[in-house]
Amino acid sequence: MAGNGVFAEIYDGEAEVYRYYAEGEWRKSSSAKSVSIINPTTRKTHFKVQACTQEEVNKVMDAAKVAQKAWARTPLWKRAELLHKAAAILKDHKAPIAHCLVKEIAKPAKDALTEVVRSGDLVSYTAEEGVRILGEGKLLVSDSFPGNERSKYCLSSKIPLGVVLAIPPFNYPVNLAVSKIAPALIAGNALVLKPPTQGAVAALHMIHCFHLAGFPKGLISCVTGKGSEIGDFLTMHPGVNCISFTGGDTGIAISKKAGMIPLQMELGGKDACIVLEDADLDLVAANIVKGGFSYSGQRCTAVKVVLIMDSVADEVVEKVKSKMGKLTVGPPEDDCDITPVVTESSANFIEGLVMDAKEKGATFCQEYRREGNLIWPLLLDHVRPDMRIAWEEPFGPVLPIIRIHSVEEGIHHCNASNFGLQGCVFTSDINKAIMISDAMETGTVQINSAPARGPDHFPFQGLKDSGIGSQGITNSINMMVKVKSTVINLPAPSYTMG
Repeated sequence: MAGNGVFAEIYDGEAEVYRYYAEGEWRKSSSAKSVSIINPTTRKTHFKVQACTQEEVNKVMDAAKVAQKAWARTPLWKRAELLHKAAAILKDHKAPIAHCLVKEIAKPAKDALTEVVRSGDLVSYTAEEGVRILGEGKLLVSDSFPGNERSKYCLSSKIPLGVVLAIPPFNYPVNLAVSKIAPALIAGNALVLKPPTQGAVAALHMIHCFHLAGFPKGLISCVTGKGSEIGDFLTMHPGVNCISFTGGDTGIAISKKAGMIPLQMELGGKDACIVLEDADLDLVAANIVKGGFSYSGQRCTAVKVVLIMDSVADEVVEKVKSKMGKLTVGPPEDDCDITPVVTESSANFIEGLVMDAKEKGATFCQEYRREGNLIWPLLLDHVRPDMRIAWEEPFGPVLPIIRIHSVEEGIHHCNASNFGLQGCVFTSDINKAIMISDAMETGTVQINSAPARGPDHFPFQGLKDSGIGSQGITNSINMMVKVKSTVINLPAPSYTMG
């Protein structure tokens, strides 16, 4: 499984710690220190990774800069060929990578396999899309602007930025890593990956698939360690030309410290689900349960608050409770629907939101139950705006319901949030749906379906504190390049066939 077979070289069996990846090699850190990865289910150390030093980061950046210059001169078809090869290797070795996801982040086994396969598909699609996007330039002629003759031809093309720093989150440490890695590489950039602590070993296995595909030494690096020691050093490093980050409040701090470089950031959400009186209530209930409790609610696009017309609220609550009663709760190895949340501190935070709602009079549709990091799914009815759960992102299997008396009330609550990632509206009237979608201050609105990231080529972006820029394969490629123009000046105006 993990660290065995083709992955044997990434693991130091003697020290029982995974190596980091630099200049085409798997290395031990000179710090002689490691970072423990706690299994959310057992709450015991399961893996260890290297605690890299700032000097090692410097060496990685120097190597990336050199490798990128050569990679930028590599034909586009060759870049795509290597990406396709990496995608195939990734999918061929989905089992050990999925095993890591189960042990590191308590992702249900079936979902872990799906994440790895989806990641391989994303890499292949990016290779194909990159060939199309980057294979085209643009020709402009000067006489289209008033006062000019046709004496200048402008040739514009897309060129790499340089070194891209990718920082994915714990909940999709493989998929949200390759969603940054593949666009960066097809665009001609070098890539430095700083994986999350929970999910780092899965990310190291994924990086080894790129190593096996034969990418040039130094082009791809993966450094592990404590954010307190190398986090700011990485994000403020002068060798970084672009940062793609997915996570929480840390992204806001990064955006304030980063220099004059492009930023792509997705920083979470409080995705609202607005339910109108004419909605298909069975469809609503199914999507509330799926959207609110998949992977124990640990998704940026999870339904985080239900804003429902009071006249249909009782019926929907009963339907949701019935479906919630069928959710299985337990370890990820058993493919349970609800598995332990990622850390004890996360569980404590969620419990704090629950206790605040209890003190302020929310209706508990189930008994609150917790064992270690495992929290049973909980629906909170009659939540009011003065409760923390109405505004804060629990990132766990707890879902608040706020009863509303008008569409305007629902839109107001949605837009009063400092987040603006996604939202959804359920109604049988498409005209109402479009009007509400236009009024919601979110990057995406789903009509008659729960919020979701994907398919991976769809644009994915947040407003306000939910992010900067837009993701999705095409958008990611375009943000990891810059436009270069060459102007040909003719001695005299020239008109085709003139």
